[in-house]
Amino acid sequence: MDYLLQLAADPAVWIALLTLIVMEVVLGIDNLIFISILTNKLPEHQRTRGRRIGIGLALILRLGLLGTIAIIVQLTTPIFSVLGHAFSWRDLILIAGGLFLVWKATTEIHHNVDPHPGADMFETGKATITFGAAIVQILMLDLVFSIDSIITAVGMTEHIPIMVIAVVVAVTVMLVAADPL
Repeated sequence: MDYLLQLAADPAVWIALLTLIVMEVVLGIDNLIFISILTNKLPEHQRTRGRRIGIGLALILRLGLLGTIAIIVQLTTPIFSVLGHAFSWRDLILIAGGLFLVWKATTEIHHNVDPHPGADMFETGKATITFGAAIVQILMLDLVFSIDSIITAVGMTEHIPIMVIAVVVAVTVMLVAADPL
């Protein structure tokens, strides 16, 4: 409890929290678009329920991923060395995360350059997937889209409660924003 009170009294922690919340919300926009695309393939009466269940389960998935990566990042004991530089699991996760973020940024730039990427994906027609399949696809998409935000969060602060609060707030914003879609 003292740890949480110390965090609450530190202005740098509040800045980190606000930064992470904004980052999580911004990075969640693409996730929300794809969730909307998937649930629009469901019958009208299942769409809202599908979005809510998918996003709710995505929160659990994100928190699990956050916990796993946060534990791995604490593993600072060297596991091997190359050219005199020792590498730990933390180093490997941050290197892999950095490479993933570079790849994701490059992919996003490519999609912005392509004027009509998947234009037919936004059409809403008859149901082409089942409710269960939509939920599974939402979870798989969320896993892929969450990796960048979780790795960035772990790299930005060492305080797990701050990361958890940012993820919960961002997913809550996604739940609220998903209803009009």
